[in-house]
Amino acid sequence: GVAAAAAFLVRAATLTNDPARRADRALAAAQALLQTGSFDEALDLLSMTEAVVRTDMQRAQMAVIRAELAFVMNRGNDAAPLLLDAARRLETIDPGGSRAIYLDALSAAFFAGAMASPGGDLRTVARAVEAAPPPPENPPASDLLLDGTAAMYNSGFEAALPMLREALSAFRAGAPSSDELRWLWLASISAMTLGEDELWDVLTERHVEIARSTGAVSQLPIALTLRSLYLLFSGELTEAWMLTDEVQAIKDATGLHLAPSSAVAVVAFRGDEAMAYTVFQAALDDATRRGEGVGITMTEWARAAFNNSLGRYPDAVSSAQRAIDPQSDLGSHVLPWVELIEGAVRSDQLKIAEDAYERLAEMATATGTPWALGMQTRSRALLSTGDEAESHYRQAIEHLGRTRMRLDLGRVHLVFGEWLRRERRNNEAREELRAARNMLGPMGVVGFAERATRELRAAGESVRRRTKTNRRDELTAQEAQIARMARDGLSNPEIASRLFLSPYTVQYHLRKIFTKLGISSRSQLERVLPHNPET
Repeated sequence: GVAAAAAFLVRAATLTNDPARRADRALAAAQALLQTGSFDEALDLLSMTEAVVRTDMQRAQMAVIRAELAFVMNRGNDAAPLLLDAARRLETIDPGGSRAIYLDALSAAFFAGAMASPGGDLRTVARAVEAAPPPPENPPASDLLLDGTAAMYNSGFEAALPMLREALSAFRAGAPSSDELRWLWLASISAMTLGEDELWDVLTERHVEIARSTGAVSQLPIALTLRSLYLLFSGELTEAWMLTDEVQAIKDATGLHLAPSSAVAVVAFRGDEAMAYTVFQAALDDATRRGEGVGITMTEWARAAFNNSLGRYPDAVSSAQRAIDPQSDLGSHVLPWVELIEGAVRSDQLKIAEDAYERLAEMATATGTPWALGMQTRSRALLSTGDEAESHYRQAIEHLGRTRMRLDLGRVHLVFGEWLRRERRNNEAREELRAARNMLGPMGVVGFAERATRELRAAGESVRRRTKTNRRDELTAQEAQIARMARDGLSNPEIASRLFLSPYTVQYHLRKIFTKLGISSRSQLERVLPHNPET
């Protein structure tokens, strides 16, 4: 694990008399401390090492670590120019190493998004990658990801697609653990952009496992965030919310900054209006202060989805438009485009909807995956009338039915049912609206489930409010998280380590959990907290 490596290297540097060797070992120790989330210790070590740094390689390594610390600690707009400069300095000393830092620079530019500093935006960094040293003859997964990601901004999505697919295949097959720890998050985002939902599942799960097993605290929040987003789209809102709590615990313990992208997403679909506005505003304020443009994009997308769930379509359009920046990451626009199209159609802003659809269709047609095609045909249906609309709705249901994306499938049943009711085909409308309500309600997707309920009543069905309660609902968010970890076999010390609590505190919470659930032992948790509950 990296924590043991860091402790070993710090001690080795302390015991080394030769200045050159001491500098090498101290720089390696600082890199390991960065991975463990010990940022202050890493900065202190760099300051103490500066006096014994002698070679160009050591100076370049020090510049790289300082830039990486700026990126990992803040995720703001100051890191990309620093990383780009460090990558250029490494080109003649260590060409292979410079390519790795170019990928870090692209990553930092992705986070900066629309708030990028001069010289640190995605397109500037992507152009610099074109002039970087070429990859080796048999490039590893990280080199393929670098070239594919840069090509998306230099040559367009369709031209980049073969390289991105090759990179994702390499990551699926397995890359060196150090590469996976460092870049699986970017590979996961590429999988999401391409509509590869099964691969998104595999990569996000692997990233969390590697970050946990190696003790790489600095990488764990982004790994958990992307895993939480996958769980949200697959309909596991409770599990997704648990991971957002864990992200916050790590951030509080380490001082690490990262926009709460998964938290704003889950809040948007849970439908708690008071909580949603509080979380959205706090996320926007924080991301704006630090210069994390992607945090603004994700929050505005979440706010657009939230407004669509409540039927506030003009507000959804405004939020979705703020989420889309022409100079920013193309992949992060897929989600806002979907919300923009629905909101614009429902508020009679058809030109806006058509323009967004053209961009979405371009990407979906190129990828050809069921998830991407499902979102394309759903959007086309919203823009169509008569038999054409019905055909597109049914195609969307067929496409999404072959994916793991149950949230999107439920929403297609909803908009299809709404369309059928407006066509005065109430019997068929009720069938689709029931399917939507029965999918979205148990997931906890409150806003869209209530929209389905309202439409069912308008279609002539007498709908009673759900009154069934479950003892699981009595648990707080942290108690639910601890209960599920205990159910899955984690010991009290393991749970405490993940949540930055003491084992005594975990035991205290478990006693309260057992009382609330009416059980007396851990072995009974599986019975009262089954996996993937339907109700």
